[in-house]
Amino acid sequence: DVQMPIADPLTYVSKIAEKTGISGKTQGLAIQILREAKMKRAAAGKDPMGLAAAALYIACLQNNEKKTQKDIAEAAGVTEVTVRNRYKTLKRQLNLELPD
Repeated sequence: DVQMPIADPLTYVSKIAEKTGISGKTQGLAIQILREAKMKRAAAGKDPMGLAAAALYIACLQNNEKKTQKDIAEAAGVTEVTVRNRYKTLKRQLNLELPD
């Protein structure tokens, strides 16, 4: 019985941020968002790379860093649709005041 390691979205935050030039401050915020999502089980069963990308996108919005979903999706190697869907999930589950 092989246990698959659960990939942690936190490990992907800096990788995506490096490729897109997202600040350390915004990375820290993305990590807080992911930790909260984990506590609320908002992240259960979701693709960790997609979650990391969405959390970074949310953090960019909150810190007024001008990055698009496309920028972040490309750096993460996921589709914009994935980022958008995870964004909506996190926004709803964490009750964030953000644009649709």
